[in-house]
Amino acid sequence: MMKSIEESKEAAKAYRKTTSRSSLGIWKTETKRPVVEELLLMQEKTRLRELIPIRRERMSASPFSFFRGSAILQAHDLSGSPGTCFRVQASGDAHISNFGIFASPERRLVFDINDFDETLPAPFEVDIKRLTASIEILGRQRGFAKEQRSEAVHDAAAFYRKSMAEFSEMGNLEVWYKHLDIESFLQKSTLVSEKKQIREIRDTIRKSLSKTSERAVRKLTETVDGRLRIKSDPPLIVPARDLTREQKIVFDFHHDLRKAIDLYKKSLSVDRQNLIDQYEPLEMAHKVVGVGSVGRQAWILIMMGRENGDPLVLQIKEAEASVLETYYGASVYAKSGQRVVEGQRSIQTAGDILLGWVRLKIPSGSMKDYYVRQLWDAKGSIDMETISAEGYRGISLACAWTLAHAHAKTGDRHAIAAYLGKGEAFENAMVSYSSAYADQNEADYEMFLKMQ
Repeated sequence: MMKSIEESKEAAKAYRKTTSRSSLGIWKTETKRPVVEELLLMQEKTRLRELIPIRRERMSASPFSFFRGSAILQAHDLSGSPGTCFRVQASGDAHISNFGIFASPERRLVFDINDFDETLPAPFEVDIKRLTASIEILGRQRGFAKEQRSEAVHDAAAFYRKSMAEFSEMGNLEVWYKHLDIESFLQKSTLVSEKKQIREIRDTIRKSLSKTSERAVRKLTETVDGRLRIKSDPPLIVPARDLTREQKIVFDFHHDLRKAIDLYKKSLSVDRQNLIDQYEPLEMAHKVVGVGSVGRQAWILIMMGRENGDPLVLQIKEAEASVLETYYGASVYAKSGQRVVEGQRSIQTAGDILLGWVRLKIPSGSMKDYYVRQLWDAKGSIDMETISAEGYRGISLACAWTLAHAHAKTGDRHAIAAYLGKGEAFENAMVSYSSAYADQNEADYEMFLKMQ
């Protein structure tokens, strides 16, 4: 029988005796903590060997880049740290750069999480600790003062807590329909008050609106002998026509493209299947993407409607087990692509209408999982390399609200709100944790550089 709201709240308050809010701020390096090399090399075993140097190069750029690419390290560390029993559908990699601007199916621009490779049910603090640590690490990279960094972390944690309390006062449908509309955010929110901050966000909106399949085709293709084809830029972009014999054995998605598309379609609703049926595959290429994702297979597929001016560009990305599964239990979905898609559908306010998954048998006889989405569909991200101190704080708060909303939709929002309470114990704990873990990240980064 379902607990009453009051029962959830009382149980959550009592849980503080087991795991206090201040204990969430504790970070101590365990005596037998696996070295960075051990965990990362284990992860690289499933990656394309020829792309590992690119992955390491991208992770070597800065402590923040390293943090982005090493979710497996923090997943391990969090499993041995004080934690709660309040499970949500966690993003699994909720760092500040994994949030951005999206167009809903109604073409409304919203701010939301944009990476779900590691999504899995897990305690809520798994996400909020990754977010607040990333805020501190990014602030150090940008050269912001300690006071600015601490304030950003504190305020983000406080906004998460207060937002969860507000969601606890709402009905289920009201929570479900909530979203962070960008225009309303700019016009009404007290989070954005600086003119420079507003200009930064509006510039991102302008860029995101221009990111369409038509623009992707213009950027990624060329016309040769009257035929449109994807530009070759190895090893970052390798058209299927240019794959070596060895690559054709390993790179499997192109072997039976028609069958792959038919299998992918089965993961979509009927109306989306009908939409895909109006396009024909034109050409595809393997494309290196991201930081931590480098080494996984990732394809771009250009499809065309009846007219050449009606393109659709899909991204097909390999999905593996979440880094959280070792510590919080295996996914209920046997197919990793389905795990990613169902997690994203649960969390996101406005999802990609063509988001789906497919499992394929590769030449070796084993199975490989992928998820599929539109490459560009009015998606935009904040430039963290140039973000101002004002923009840094504003985006941190937006990320905190978005994370609270995702957790309120997929977990017991009443219990989480009651556990967090009304005081500042939680945000103070996040400031302590984030500073200590940023120090750990810098030490891990230095160790990583020695691996090169």
